[in-house]
Amino acid sequence: MTQLAAQLAAVQRQIAQAAVQAGRDPATVRLVAVSKTHPAESVVAAAEAGQRVFGESRVQEAREKIPSCPPGLVWHFIGHLQKNKVRQALPLFGFFHSIDRTALAQAIDRVAGENGQTVEGLLEVNVSGEETKHGFTPEQLRAEFPALAKLPHLRICGLMTMAPYSDDPEEARPFFRALRQMRDELQSAHGHPLPELSMGMSGDFAPAIGEGATLVRIGSSIFGARPLPPE
Repeated sequence: MTQLAAQLAAVQRQIAQAAVQAGRDPATVRLVAVSKTHPAESVVAAAEAGQRVFGESRVQEAREKIPSCPPGLVWHFIGHLQKNKVRQALPLFGFFHSIDRTALAQAIDRVAGENGQTVEGLLEVNVSGEETKHGFTPEQLRAEFPALAKLPHLRICGLMTMAPYSDDPEEARPFFRALRQMRDELQSAHGHPLPELSMGMSGDFAPAIGEGATLVRIGSSIFGARPLPPE
């Protein structure tokens, strides 16, 4: 077993343990292996070890990397997407974690319609209120959700958030709980199913699973530290 395969297996065990501790079926939590900044060779190694879902955050990097990876993998877009990159992104990704504003959702819906596609996506919510983070405020989301839920070519199937960084993973738990409560509120108010919650990364995925995460985005624990850019 390669080092990367061993690291992937360790993460999968930790995900399963966190799910069991939360009284959940481990099969209800999916791992998105965040391969951004890592070469195609690392994706190939993870795929050979059984991983199928990968996350990228830059369209240009993905356009160069994905053709060098095995067919049949599932690619999720997890970064901040500019509207002028939507047309390039849709052929690469069928699932978007970080739809952080109504104008972006409308652009994805429009281009998907032109392409004859139906795309799935999550609305990013800035539950922490940090100015450095993207996403709808809870107030914005409450106001704009009814229109977003009716977009014909973008199926909103859940919510996503990022907790503030902390050395203590448990400090992230209130933010994950707030996202789950926001999801429950929207489902109850509008009758629109939102089965997916994308929350939790390498440092805090255990409390995220405890609060209901269905998708965890983990990179460094699998692939190691991100490569440094050339000087």
